[in-house]
Amino acid sequence: PMPPSLPLLDLDPAEREAAVAQAMLLVNTPYTYGGNTPQGGFDCSGLIQYVFQQLSDGARRLPRSTAQWAAASVPVDESALQRGDLVFFNTSGTPFSHMGLYVGGEQFVHAPSTGGTVRKAALTERYFATRYLGARRVFAA
Repeated sequence: PMPPSLPLLDLDPAEREAAVAQAMLLVNTPYTYGGNTPQGGFDCSGLIQYVFQQLSDGARRLPRSTAQWAAASVPVDESALQRGDLVFFNTSGTPFSHMGLYVGGEQFVHAPSTGGTVRKAALTERYFATRYLGARRVFAA
């Protein structure tokens, strides 16, 4: 079930590449449950929140939880997936329990789990492929 809808983010599409670049810069940052800074580490939704806070409109209120991000974005067809779109997974038996930022070439950047570091992974990896719920867009069409 989808979380209740939130106001859609409708970010400037010109910021897609900045979001991808920011996410790539954070690779190897330690995972921390509830973390949302490079110094303190990241969890999956904290990473996404931080990436989008770094864009030009950093003052905007951004979602924090994975479910809130899903609720504030619109579904994207697989054939239309673009760099900077969000990808969602069911990793804990709960829909929208994990997320990452799509960076192209079937790859996404995410903060995996306790003991891990922010890293790039492939949507085609068996673990993610079997738990993939689809992509969503936070940019204006």
